[in-house]
This record gives sequence, structure tokens and C-alpha cells, in this order.
Amino acid sequence: MHVYLETERLILRRFTPDDVDVATALDADPAVMRYINGGRPTPRDEIRDVYLPAWIAYYEAVDRYGFWAAIEKRTGRFLGWFHLRPREGDPDEEPELGYRLIASAWGLGYATEGSRAVIRKAFEELGARRVYATTMVVNVASRTVMEKAGLRLVRVFHEPWPDRIEGEEHGDVEYALTLDEWETGPNPRT
Repeated sequence: MHVYLETERLILRRFTPDDVDVATALDADPAVMRYINGGRPTPRDEIRDVYLPAWIAYYEAVDRYGFWAAIEKRTGRFLGWFHLRPREGDPDEEPELGYRLIASAWGLGYATEGSRAVIRKAFEELGARRVYATTMVVNVASRTVMEKAGLRLVRVFHEPWPDRIEGEEHGDVEYALTLDEWETGPNPRT
């Protein structure tokens, strides 16, 4: 098992083709997909043939960035995933943080715990100058995770969504943290 990092309660490890069923189950929950595409499930063949190969390709191309399966240490249960990667057109030193967890893991601090660990790794080991995350204005739970992870609201913006999602008219938010802010500010590090 290729472990990316560990926290008190989580192991973030590389995805494998054997993760197709757990990744499909995650994306099959309308509540999980609500702010991504309005609640539509991702078909299993799309997970198997598009998403998993793309996530796995990160490990070969760039060992430091990518997508990692989040596993609960105590039970070995798949909880979801975290990603850290520059989006197309972004500088390599400014990766985007993302996460998606099963609904039964919501509200238990896993998203904050994993996000803090990924942010710490980005700044301490990966040479990041800035880490950012985005979500819809109306996605209060995700915004709370971003804030608890030490990111700060930097802007509200509007960009077209491929799917009609309730609340999209309010726009999106970007939260970010620079290396300077992380080193000098009162940011949570664990």
C-alpha cells in the first residue's frame, strides 16, 4: 500500500483499480453529489474507465500531487478521497485542495483533519506557495471545513456550471492560504 500520509484517524493512500466499487458508491449518493452536479450519480464505467485511470496516472507523472483514498484507520473503511493538484493553467506551486467523503463521515472532523494534513504536507514537503479550495457559496459545510483547515475567504466569483445546481445563482467562493500566512499566522497544523 502506497501511503501518502497519515493522521490520527486517517490513512491517505494511492487509489488502485480495485477501488472502483467504493468510488462508485461514493458518487452514487445524491447528497454527496449535490454541490458537484446537482445530485446525479457517476456511472460505474465512468469511474472505472475515466476517473480512476486519471487519478492513478498522477502517481506516475507527478509523485507529489494527485488523488488519495481516505481510509479510516480504526476500521479500514473507505471514507472518500482528498486531492491536491494544480488545476490546468495554475502554477505548480499553487495546488487546489479538494475532498469528497461519504455522508456517514460528515460532521465527524475527518474532512478538516485530512485537509489540515494535506495543507501541511503541501507547505512543508511539496514546495507550495499557496493552497486554495473552491465551492459553491451555499455549500456551508464545505466552507466550514475550509475555514477550520486554516484557509481564508479571498473572493466570491461566478462561473458557468455544466449542470443546473440549486444555489448556483449565488456563485462560488475561493478560500486560500499562502505559505507566508501559514508560517506566521495562528493556523491549525494538526
